[in-house]
Amino acid sequence: MFDKILGVALAAALLSAGPNFATAQAINSEPLSDPRVRQAIAYAIDMDTIVETLLEGKAIVADSMLPNGPHKPDGLNPYAYDPAKARELLALANWDSGRELDMVYYYGDQLTADLMAAVQSYLSDVGVKMSYRKLEGDVGAQLTTRPTNPVDGISNIAWDLGYGAAAATALQEYYNPYKTGGTSHTPGNVELDGLIDAINATANPDEQRPAYFAIQEYWNKNLDALPLYYQQLFIYESKKLNRNGHGYGNEQYNYDFGIVDWTMEPDANGKQVMYTNTAPPQFFENPWANLGIWITSKVVFDKLLTADGSLAVNGVQLAESYSVGKDGMSVSFTLKDGLTWHDGSALTVADIEWSVKTALRVPNIHSVVSNTFKSIEGGQEYSDGSSDEIAGITTDGNTITFSMAVLDPNMLLTFTQFPPLPMAHLKDVDPLQLQQAAYWQKPIGSGPFKIEEVQMNDFVRYVPFENYHGGVAQIDEIVAWPSLDGDGNLLKNAGAGRMDYGFTKNVADVGALEAMDNMRVVAADIPYTRMIWFNKFARK
Repeated sequence: MFDKILGVALAAALLSAGPNFATAQAINSEPLSDPRVRQAIAYAIDMDTIVETLLEGKAIVADSMLPNGPHKPDGLNPYAYDPAKARELLALANWDSGRELDMVYYYGDQLTADLMAAVQSYLSDVGVKMSYRKLEGDVGAQLTTRPTNPVDGISNIAWDLGYGAAAATALQEYYNPYKTGGTSHTPGNVELDGLIDAINATANPDEQRPAYFAIQEYWNKNLDALPLYYQQLFIYESKKLNRNGHGYGNEQYNYDFGIVDWTMEPDANGKQVMYTNTAPPQFFENPWANLGIWITSKVVFDKLLTADGSLAVNGVQLAESYSVGKDGMSVSFTLKDGLTWHDGSALTVADIEWSVKTALRVPNIHSVVSNTFKSIEGGQEYSDGSSDEIAGITTDGNTITFSMAVLDPNMLLTFTQFPPLPMAHLKDVDPLQLQQAAYWQKPIGSGPFKIEEVQMNDFVRYVPFENYHGGVAQIDEIVAWPSLDGDGNLLKNAGAGRMDYGFTKNVADVGALEAMDNMRVVAADIPYTRMIWFNKFARK
């Protein structure tokens, strides 16, 4: 009787507490499918303290999947640290204190391990046991294998909580994967599907805004994933580098950073040499997947359009001009005259058409690019193999037109990120085996720099392309070391004067770089959200 009275009193207290508390129940036998449990976990973690201590103040506490900006509504619950509320919600949800949650992550840095230990401690304080482990082996399969039934199915992944991130070129990317059947951890539902459809229904930012407000308000109550903090990007440069007026932006993608105009302080031989990282360790990666992470994607491959530092379209590159249909359902590009690949052969609309078609059949392609190309009339059918042609692609002389079957709000953004590849060198390769082509040992592009020398797992040397349509680059040579973001040799190379440009999200490196007299660091706010995923499917 006492337990019943306590439960009624607690429920009344929670209901009177306003929108801070979820009142929905679990949707299946898995307790994590109960939004009250997810809210309790949010209240239990003191993100303000984590940001100020572990992250050294170099991040922003999140209250939404979306970063701060005009698409975020006022009044979202920040889930400020409140262990008492966490305990109350867990009691209301009948949480089993004997259950131990399995948290997985895939980052290899010490900061992530320290964060896991902090989260473990905070959850323990409110009565939630948690262990954590770094995924090894086929990480993708362990994170993304979906249940057969995307609504009421049994989980096909072996974890309860996952720590990861979303780095978006377009804001829809934060939510599109959660449409029914899109994730390994979130059961589909009609309400969320409708909210996702609404943010994709127009390319007009003013018309998108109410839809973004609605989906964030839904998410803030349901917490299908828990946003923790917005990661900043830190661009580092040696003081020998001069951008000559060109600005900074989201270095993980392609934007108009004006590298043709950059200059370096000459070395003892009078040569302008810029050292960087993100060269490939074993082979050059197809730039259609990780769009701008590798230095090769930035300097070897050109795109039809350019974007500014925030990834908004701001001009043309390979295109001389472009035009969008009045209904937003088509776009035409007219190429500049005289374009060539690095081997001197002509770059034509045939290369553009072949690249788009091939991209629809490769196994690994960025989701924004894939959505644009599948939205072309006949694109989906070409992708799934039911058609050998794409009716929505037409050419006329130096002009190529894409006609859409469905509206894609990020159609132009795609063409600032997607580089065409030379058909002559790859046309006989099976798209499913594209990455295995010999071409990727020393690829030929159309950008301001070409690959002069490759020593895999040692360095790549790039030199200016003498026939580049945008003018010959002033830097004589770029030497890139093999690595990704989180380069273990970054501090050693920077201290030795052998690192002039790059970016990192590793807070520990930032402090060390800032302390070097020869380096400077610029912080950039980017759409990059660290979060916890909840596996809400029932278990076997």
